[in-house]
This record gives sequence, C-alpha cells and structure tokens, in this order.
Amino acid sequence: MRVLVVEDAAKVAGLLKRGLEEEQMAVDVVESGEDAVWMATENDYDAIVLDVRLGGIDGFEVCRRLRIAGRWSPVLMLTARDAVEDRVRGLDVGADDYLTKPFAFSELLARLRALFRRGAMPRPAILSVGDLVLDPAARTVHRGDDAISLTAKEFMLLEYFMRHEGEVLSRARLVEHVWDFAFDGDPHVVTVYVGCLRDKIDRPFGRVSLETIRATGYRIRDDEAASASD
Repeated sequence: MRVLVVEDAAKVAGLLKRGLEEEQMAVDVVESGEDAVWMATENDYDAIVLDVRLGGIDGFEVCRRLRIAGRWSPVLMLTARDAVEDRVRGLDVGADDYLTKPFAFSELLARLRALFRRGAMPRPAILSVGDLVLDPAARTVHRGDDAISLTAKEFMLLEYFMRHEGEVLSRARLVEHVWDFAFDGDPHVVTVYVGCLRDKIDRPFGRVSLETIRATGYRIRDDEAASASD
C-alpha cells in the first residue's frame, strides 16, 4: 500500500514514516499543502494522512482541492483541535475519517486499514448534474445562477438522485433511503415528491433532467448532454 503523509512537524512526520514503513507500506512525506495537492494529483495513493494545520493552505483546503480535481484517495485527517466544528468541516470537504492528536499509532493503523478496504470511491463534496448543483453542507441548490428553494424532504430526495446520477431508482429504494424506518405509508408518495422536484428544478428552466422510466422507477441525468449526443 502507498500512503502520502502530509505533516509539517518534522518529528511527527518522521515517526509516521518509520512506523508505516515497518508495516510494509510505501510512504511519501510532504510538509506543505501546496506540495500535498501536487503529489496527490500526480500519483495514486491508497490513503492520505493529512494534518489540518499546515503552512500555506491548510488541510481543509488541500482536501477540497483534491476532491474538486476528482482525486478520491481516502483521507484521514489529523487535528490537534477537538472542536466538533473542525471535524464536521473536514468531513464536509471530503475527508473520510479524522483522528485527534495525540493518538495511538495502533489506532491510526486500524483506521488506515479500514480506509484501504473502502478504496478510492468518488465522494464529491458538491454534487452536480449538468448545471444543477447541490451543496450538502450549505444545504443549497442552484440551476446555473438561479437559487432553488426546496423543502427538507425534497432536498434529501434530490441529493440521493444526484449521488446516483444516471442510475434508475425504484420507488422502494427511494423510500428505503430517503424516508425513515418507521415509514409505512404509500410508496407512491415518491411520485408526488418527484413531481414537486420537477416543478422546481426542471419546468421553470425548460428542462427534463428528472425522468420517469416506465414500470421501473426514476433517474436523473444531464438532459442537455443527452440531447447533444442524440
């Protein structure tokens, strides 16, 4: 396994490098955020150990830039700060896990092994389908420059659609993932909410991105790209 360690404290970086190499891992070390972005963009890593407090751009910005660039190596963030808002911010910009300093090396290894099993799967911090953009952290939706106001349930439904762009989703699957376990109502409520979404994200803009697939379910796709390819 190949790991990138991003740590500007030389002593900590040296300890991490030595410990990981003893576990038969290939380890690259950089001390600045700018170097981290360059290394992780140019190379494929099985995981990145990323300190939040760096000279230049910080770990949050490093992670954000990597996700925007489509680099999905799992990121384990290290922070000396135990504030909940820092952990939330790290996860919102695309980190996969966090560890607060000081930490036991055995715990870091266990967390890395979990990330190795997960692999490099796309986990964008901001979702987009064509010019439709959804920001889960800010709870905002835009079609181009136009803001779109959604109810909480509409937002949850649209987010699930956008995380599965191009995939046909059945009513049962949508109910399972968007409604809670206690929901025992009519699954056709999905049809009602899909209609509400179309009234907000498609019809005002002359678009048809949210499609009904007869007898199967629904899917969302970039209708402008689809039209161009027809």
